Amino acid sequence: MDPYLEAHWGDVHHSLVQYARDALQPGLPPALVARVEERVFVEREAGTGRRVIPDVRIAQLHRTSSGPMELREGGTAVAEPEVFEVLEEEIAEGYLEIRERDGSRVITVIEFLSPANKAGGVGQQKYLEKQGQVLHSDASLVEIDLVRSGQCVLALAPNQPPLASPFEHLACISPGWRRTRRELYRMPLRERLPALPIPLRQHDARFILELRSLVDLAYAAGRYDVLDYSADPDPPLPPADAAWAADLLRRAGRGRIVKP
Repeated sequence: MDPYLEAHWGDVHHSLVQYARDALQPGLPPALVARVEERVFVEREAGTGRRVIPDVRIAQLHRTSSGPMELREGGTAVAEPEVFEVLEEEIAEGYLEIRERDGSRVITVIEFLSPANKAGGVGQQKYLEKQGQVLHSDASLVEIDLVRSGQCVLALAPNQPPLASPFEHLACISPGWRRTRRELYRMPLRERLPALPIPLRQHDARFILELRSLVDLAYAAGRYDVLDYSADPDPPLPPADAAWAADLLRRAGRGRIVKP
């Protein structure tokens, strides 16, 4: 997974959701269908992690005078405010639902996590609400976390199992027919992204979703071969991974595509 894509995650996230829908559709049983859904929220605070973009923007407009204003009667000084405009941007996050064609039952929910889900604030709150709803239903939950920044919000018990690194790429699957079960997939930076076995109905064979193919499509369609690889990604890589990435970039030629 190319860590430099995280700087453009809004575009990449939408692409992954759409391409995953397109990959799923022809391979699903005739009674099932994949649909892109959205949750919409206004992020009013940056949260406890890295600042979320888009976020609240504050612009100073003006100060009405150079100092305090005095009332004509009584000589009482009244403070003069600096005037600001708070610009809130609405954020729409996509996710996937596999459901019965008549819409009567959701079979599987697939989430590609975003920085807003992991940085505290309204985005994380809305994500955890959705996660809780799925976990209290009979639908399966698939969480795919390719974002290294922020808190781990996967449906795991605290500190169990321990993560090798706070910057691990992870996926977590909870089958709807075995609610307490968690299947954790670790995806090290230096290895190719794996295929994930997506649960459908209990009697169905799992659908094999090729993560690498999805990221390759997003990379090519977004023309990310023009990314600037001369600076460190945000957040920076651990020293050993940074040395590995630098060697990879030297061998590939800076500015050329580095495959996820």
